[in-house]
Amino acid sequence: MVVLGPWCLGRNVDNLMKNTFGRGNAGGAPITAEPGVMGGEPVFAGTRVPVKTLFQHLEANCTLDEFLEWFPTVSRQSAVEVLLAAEQLTIQQARK
Repeated sequence: MVVLGPWCLGRNVDNLMKNTFGRGNAGGAPITAEPGVMGGEPVFAGTRVPVKTLFQHLEANCTLDEFLEWFPTVSRQSAVEVLLAAEQLTIQQARK
């Protein structure tokens, strides 16, 4: 199982990736990836909504509110945590 949660923010990318993979969904992490759920595709925890769907909708100029309306099983908190984690990873990668 793969999870990504708020506990990983602020760490360097190597530690982030090392500490992200192989963990259970401790602490209510917003992302999980299990072989039996959507073929292992990373999804929002407790749903079958792939995380990439959020980014695809944002790329298509949909608002976060529209995404949450269309995918009511995804909480605002989970979506925001994923966006914050993506922001941190982007910034850390840019500094390398």
